[in-house]
Amino acid sequence: MALDVYAVGNALVDIQAKVPDEMPASLGFAKGVMTLVDDAKQQEVLDALSHADLNQCPGGSAANTVMGVADFGGRAAYAAKVGGDSLGEFYADDLRKLGVEYATAPLAGGQTGTSVILITPDGERTMLTNLAASVTLGPGDVDEQAIAKSKYVYVEGYLFSGDDTRAAALRTIELAKKHSVRVAFTVSDPFLIANFRDDFWELVKGPVDLLFCNHEEAQSLTGEDDAIAAAAKIHEYADNVALTLGGDGSILMHEGKTIPVEGVATDVQDTTGAGDMYAAGILYGITNGLTWAQAGRLASHAAARVVGQLGARLKDRFTPQQVADLAKAQTEPAS
Repeated sequence: MALDVYAVGNALVDIQAKVPDEMPASLGFAKGVMTLVDDAKQQEVLDALSHADLNQCPGGSAANTVMGVADFGGRAAYAAKVGGDSLGEFYADDLRKLGVEYATAPLAGGQTGTSVILITPDGERTMLTNLAASVTLGPGDVDEQAIAKSKYVYVEGYLFSGDDTRAAALRTIELAKKHSVRVAFTVSDPFLIANFRDDFWELVKGPVDLLFCNHEEAQSLTGEDDAIAAAAKIHEYADNVALTLGGDGSILMHEGKTIPVEGVATDVQDTTGAGDMYAAGILYGITNGLTWAQAGRLASHAAARVVGQLGARLKDRFTPQQVADLAKAQTEPAS
């Protein structure tokens, strides 16, 4: 059967905890950013959370997105590397239960990656990521047959941090173009742009059909402070741009037009996965007959729903009728 989205990214088990505002700094981390940590440091963090109420679920940026696509009723597949341990089995089983195709062989004897997410009272999240087995994902793990039957591939920028994972990302894009499949790419984090700006621009000017970024990432990538100016600069090369603005909504660029998308008011509990769920709404919408404006409305509501709860997975899924109602309520912009 055809797939809406084939994604490639890191396989991480998210371990979330609500913590006091001062805890990230007390552990030596900058609040609100993602930091890569080794095994020893991750264990130190987990020890500090020994008495906390922890929430555990499969994660990773692109994984959150394909799980969101499946939540909407779409068909998705995921390529990512887990270890041959109990966490790896937990990760694979949970993806499949959601209906996401997952066939990547585990790393024998390896440990599954984890991302400890410290959530402060303001809803901000500080992510401490130990990649473990996920760094061994390589080009051989990419499934050409699955890509060939997909409408879009979705590649996360985090993969550029490692040689093998970068090769897997580029192989995915290469195969997508070979089979006339569209390519969506998310730059993932501002720190990646500082290290891989030229690589990312090469993708934007070349094979990328849809670029996902937030305002800070767009500023870093283009040097433009104004969100619309930054999106327009990217749109000079990429056919489509989705630039998120937090609670202020987002901007879509499509066929030379600017499509503003309103934000949705919500009581912020946890910002983990907001961008990932937004991407899920866009990708599901444009691969299932919605206009770009309708997909943007769905994405905005999905992002708001996920930040109003703990964790990056929707606890209260959208029903087909809710999706249809959101699409029906969206009028096309004049510009």
